[in-house]
Amino acid sequence: MYLIKKIYRRGQLTFFRHNQRLTSFCYLTWHNFCIRIVLRRNEMKKSLILLLALIFLTPSFAFSDIFTFKAGLFIPRAQSDLWRTEFENMSFSKSDYTTTNFGFAYEYFLTREVSAVLGIDNYTKNKVGNYVDYVGIMLVDGVFAFPTDYVEDFIPAHLFNISITPVQLSLKLIPMGRKGKFIPYLGGGVSLYLWSIRLNGDMVDFDDVWVYVPDDIDIYPITTVDAWENNRISFGYHVFVGVMVPFTKRMTFEVEFKYNVARGELKEAFEGFEAFDLSAYQISLGLNYWF
Repeated sequence: MYLIKKIYRRGQLTFFRHNQRLTSFCYLTWHNFCIRIVLRRNEMKKSLILLLALIFLTPSFAFSDIFTFKAGLFIPRAQSDLWRTEFENMSFSKSDYTTTNFGFAYEYFLTREVSAVLGIDNYTKNKVGNYVDYVGIMLVDGVFAFPTDYVEDFIPAHLFNISITPVQLSLKLIPMGRKGKFIPYLGGGVSLYLWSIRLNGDMVDFDDVWVYVPDDIDIYPITTVDAWENNRISFGYHVFVGVMVPFTKRMTFEVEFKYNVARGELKEAFEGFEAFDLSAYQISLGLNYWF
């Protein structure tokens, strides 16, 4: 059996032909083992960062009027081309990147109706997906992605990890004051986003086209990648609306909806993609302690 490789160079199309034979190996088992190790390390790292942030900001207790702990859903907007490329080619979808998140905030009274709020939220999601339209087959010249109607040696897969930590400074308006059975509020402010992206595992190179001669089909090389955009910083803004419900003299329960807006420039491992969409919707339940 033969392969023809298409090489596009200055508008010219040239061909290379090679004698090929199929081989197989236990690639997938080892690869999935490595990905599980990556997932555990990322989860431990993110938990440590949130714990350190809480410890660092603990002295703010002495000056704050309300401390809030929140838990809820973080729903990425996912409207940039790297997001779309992953969803089009892999077995995971946009909904797979909705996950629970935790955060905390310190609130300082400025007037009867206005407060300043300093808050930190936490989002991280690790997802391993398979290529939906291709299988991996080992040939003498390397590993190639074939259509799914071929018998595979393995299923190409990779990890797509997103980590976002918004640090937010807000003005909060309480139009009806802080007393009553229901305390509605709204606000917004500026955000500093600490974020990372990692793609680890198999990558099908759709720019490097080969032709499988017996069946006259296009196939693509599969390479192993570990691409990072790590510890990046971007700026954005956010708006929110919610309501607090008192249930003791010093404690209230809150429900909040927040919309975060930000984009992060991709400079290194993902060069050629547009700015990455860090925007997200947040729905959270919180517990407030009033000092």
